Amino acid sequence: MKQSYRAAVLAAVSAFGLGIAMPAKAQNVTIAVGAQVTSLDPHYHALSPNYAVAEMLFGALAGFDSAGRIQPGLAESWRPVAENVWEFKLRPNVRFHNGNAFTAEDVAFTISRVPTVPNSPSSYALYTRAIQSVEVVDPLTVRFHTEGPYPVLPNDLAQVAMLDKETHEGAATEDFNSGKVAIGAGPFRFVSFRSGDRLELARNDDYWGPKPAWERVSYRIIPNDGARTAAILAGDVDMIDQVPTTDIARLRNDNRVRISERNGLRVIFLALDHQHPEGSPFITDNDGKPLGRNPLLDLRVRQALNMAIDRNAIVGRVMEGAAIPTAQFLPQGAFGYVPGLEPPRPDAEAARKLLAEAGYPNGFRMTLHGPNDRYINDARIIQAIGQMWTRIGVRTAVEGQPWTTFVARAGRQELSAFLVGWGTASGEASSPLRSLTATYSRDRGWGGSNRGRYSNPAADAKLEAALRELDDAKREALLQEATRITMEDVGIMPIHIQKNVWATRPGLEHDSRADELTRAQDVRPAGAQPAAR
Repeated sequence: MKQSYRAAVLAAVSAFGLGIAMPAKAQNVTIAVGAQVTSLDPHYHALSPNYAVAEMLFGALAGFDSAGRIQPGLAESWRPVAENVWEFKLRPNVRFHNGNAFTAEDVAFTISRVPTVPNSPSSYALYTRAIQSVEVVDPLTVRFHTEGPYPVLPNDLAQVAMLDKETHEGAATEDFNSGKVAIGAGPFRFVSFRSGDRLELARNDDYWGPKPAWERVSYRIIPNDGARTAAILAGDVDMIDQVPTTDIARLRNDNRVRISERNGLRVIFLALDHQHPEGSPFITDNDGKPLGRNPLLDLRVRQALNMAIDRNAIVGRVMEGAAIPTAQFLPQGAFGYVPGLEPPRPDAEAARKLLAEAGYPNGFRMTLHGPNDRYINDARIIQAIGQMWTRIGVRTAVEGQPWTTFVARAGRQELSAFLVGWGTASGEASSPLRSLTATYSRDRGWGGSNRGRYSNPAADAKLEAALRELDDAKREALLQEATRITMEDVGIMPIHIQKNVWATRPGLEHDSRADELTRAQDVRPAGAQPAAR
């Protein structure tokens, strides 16, 4: 019999609330994260904090280990059975938190739901668009039919949380956020959520995989850097992510904490307005009057702005060494990294010459936007870049905003130049190419996070060919070509790749992740076996 949602939640809440029934405090963990969880709907907003929560609550057919390598998840195995057909074998005896069995029908429902989620600021449809149809072979076998060869389907589906058809058919995003349908097959169950404050979870003792160490999890959202550091030092929380760069050296020598770190897969970059040819919203002449044309559509202007940025100075002075300067999406060693594609040498004189050639010998005025609570030192980074651009004659005002306000404006294409980031969970270049710089297309699912609406048909053609190439070496070469075309055209301006740094209290061990996700299943008492993949 199917269990009711109400019964499942009451059981979880009771277990959470009755302190006398709980084991020792070591069975509880409090984690403070620096970025906002914007939704519990796992198909609403493709954002790293939301991915982390989805992996605690829901689970996908496949997943990625701490180094970014794909591995089984709710599917035990997968293989191509024809040039345009992938077959996935589902893990038996998996149940959702409400007791419903996970079957191929749930997979088919999930795939159909993803592109229909309304008002998504960064859609997951990117990861399902290649699927032409879903064939339910039997309760534990599902086949995905694509238009042609599609080698990255397992990587794509590793980023799509699976839902229960019975529970989630017709459910709205608000129903997830309220907790009404926050039901998955993950290692933790939903207890409560206060947006902007905290998410409370309880261990799912019926989880199909290794059991996490924690009976209960308090997942607190603390965007302020100083407050997070103070919380770990005071013992108010057991772990923090996004350790402030100003505190890393000090904390390494503090016996109240332990540091865990890993080179990351998140690129911090500037996006530019390619949407408004007759004038960009925050660009004027030096007298504050509209220019009548958008200077960012001139390659020479983009090149000038790009070479005005001293990435080494940003990494050294602003990031205090907790980043790697870059001119592309991924770090060396990742699939699709382009050898020899390096950041331009800072050259203010050459930049001013390019501006003059483009018809702006006296420069112009512009506002650079960015979040002030999302990425490590984000507000300081845009301040530094604004000063660098002002030195070449582009008089730059800087405006930092809370992430929720900023990302809504960026998603409406209201900005001229702005700082954002992208974490490549799959570790391969097809992810940022499709999301950040591919020509925006709702039908194809491309450009979901291409908020500047950059478009380059030559890069698109290379990307499309790569997504049909089953030979890994040939596919990587195509992705490298697409990346080179995009970067030489200054479609976006990569600044650096973040290093991921966490701090835990003594007595805990943490499996740090290249994808920067902060998950409760990755931290455990020292000496305990890892609980999750």
